[in-house]
Amino acid sequence: MASVADNLAAIRGRLASAVERAGRKASDVELLAVSKTFPVEVLQEAVDAGQTLFGENKVQELLAKQPALPSRLRWHVIGHLQSNKVRKILPIVEAIHSVHSLDLAKDINRIGGELGLYPKVYLEVNVAAESTKFGFKPQGLKEQLDALYALDRLEVQGLMCIPPFSADAEDSRRYFAQLRALRDELEKQGGAPLPKLSMGMSHDFEVAVAEGSTIVRVGSAIFGGR
Repeated sequence: MASVADNLAAIRGRLASAVERAGRKASDVELLAVSKTFPVEVLQEAVDAGQTLFGENKVQELLAKQPALPSRLRWHVIGHLQSNKVRKILPIVEAIHSVHSLDLAKDINRIGGELGLYPKVYLEVNVAAESTKFGFKPQGLKEQLDALYALDRLEVQGLMCIPPFSADAEDSRRYFAQLRALRDELEKQGGAPLPKLSMGMSHDFEVAVAEGSTIVRVGSAIFGGR
């Protein structure tokens, strides 16, 4: 059975190849290690192998792990976030990938102001209009863009999506292309850059890189099955 370090090396190699095939620079795409459900000891193996950027789905897990690991690590929230958890995580995370509604954005903006912070966020888009997933509908996001940009504490980095799962990575391509096209539209509409696209997971990150992803969220391919 491959170690976490071996898995990380393999993923980094595949990511570098995907970036090269896409004609992009290595610095264009970050690898975020999705560490949900794995204990601190396993995360430490990834840290020892040079990984510094981690993503957690659950606030309680993040709050438990963050103090037990080196302070130099960077943490992102990538799972569904409830408003009543925002205050706990804003001081310790670099970014939130799962801002799924204007109401949540308003809460993050207000609490950011109370804490003297400028939260970095990604707007989650429900690209396939799945009833089981959170996120802005593309048209709804266009209609609410001005209201989002009026929130003076938020630093909107870009967009995030989770396409419907398919064993065939190519099935995700159209959703990644959709998100990139939506980002381009919103940049024109809002007159502000949205440089980041959080898209691609263990099974489809190479396709995501080809379609413009700037941060891929890889968990099982690094840490193994849950």
